[in-house]
Amino acid sequence: MKTLMIVDVIALDKTKLAEYSALAAGTLQAFSGHFIAKGAIEVIHGDAAFQSKAVIEFPDKESAKNWYNSAEYQAIIPLREQAINSQFHLIS
Repeated sequence: MKTLMIVDVIALDKTKLAEYSALAAGTLQAFSGHFIAKGAIEVIHGDAAFQSKAVIEFPDKESAKNWYNSAEYQAIIPLREQAINSQFHLIS
């Protein structure tokens, strides 16, 4: 079953965010992941704690978890922590 990873984001450093985003995108292919949406959110109802979101599609939950835990992605987490405040969620 396809799995979506929803990433909630508050940008801290736009230059580092651009660098992180490019590196993160490069780690997805090996796990058959791809962005289906990313950008600023428009709140329709309720309060939003985050400014933007990314939605990444994977073929299944295992692929999503394997991507997140991969050495390639783990290596860029220190940059991520400098670039954004975030939460990652899986939906399948």
